[in-house]
Amino acid sequence: MRIKKMTILFYVLLAIGALTMILPFYWMIATSLKTAGQAVAMPPVWFPVPPKIENYFEALQAAPFGRYFLNSLIVTVFSTTGETLTAILAAFAFARMNFYGRNILFTALLGTMMVPGELLLIPNFVTLSHLGWINTYLALIVPWLASAFAVFQIQQRFQSISDELYYAAKIDGSSDFKFLWQILVPMSRSSIVTMVILKVIGSWNAFLWPLLVTNDTSMRTLPVGLQAFTTEAGTRYELLMAASTIVIVPMIIFYLVFQNNIKKGIANTGTKG
Repeated sequence: MRIKKMTILFYVLLAIGALTMILPFYWMIATSLKTAGQAVAMPPVWFPVPPKIENYFEALQAAPFGRYFLNSLIVTVFSTTGETLTAILAAFAFARMNFYGRNILFTALLGTMMVPGELLLIPNFVTLSHLGWINTYLALIVPWLASAFAVFQIQQRFQSISDELYYAAKIDGSSDFKFLWQILVPMSRSSIVTMVILKVIGSWNAFLWPLLVTNDTSMRTLPVGLQAFTTEAGTRYELLMAASTIVIVPMIIFYLVFQNNIKKGIANTGTKG
């Protein structure tokens, strides 16, 4: 009986946690289907009847979402590709190559993960200003072409693969580069896919940095473009929530499709053999 009660309590707590996570998303979608009056009504309207689908069409016309979508796509694709390449190469160097100061350098790299990202905003912004990259794709992409976390994650996976494979490949005349791309990368696919998925979601949802380094509407990404619904006259909450749904739903679908890859990649990281 005690075990049964603990099980019931466990599922109740899980249900409360799930409800807490789902409620904001439901409120966003529900508000996107309300009229302007319903969006600010007190007590709040939980079930908009009838749903106002026109909000989505009005939101798409209120801002150049086509341009925002293209900018987000360009930034996401190039930053993800760049980070994947740098992470794989750096992880291989730390996992398989012996060079002076490797452990010290790797420790210093991990130490950068302890530095809050906000502290780097001003130095990065000043550097890009001197380079003349503000309000360009370079400012949106270049600072995010490397990640200490990505290097650590893939390095742990590379290091967990048996050394015998490396020695056997060297005996067969394989170069380090060939061993990396033909053996290590395929065997570490789950970890690499996990890193790519997390990077795609992070790049797509990035807000603060694109807001700082873009001045023109033509360079804004989707999250920054949501500001179009907040003016001096107030905020059109129903349109803002409709636009937010348009921005977020693709990433939710993307995550749900690849969630098994993320679980598998995290489970395999650091597993020997």
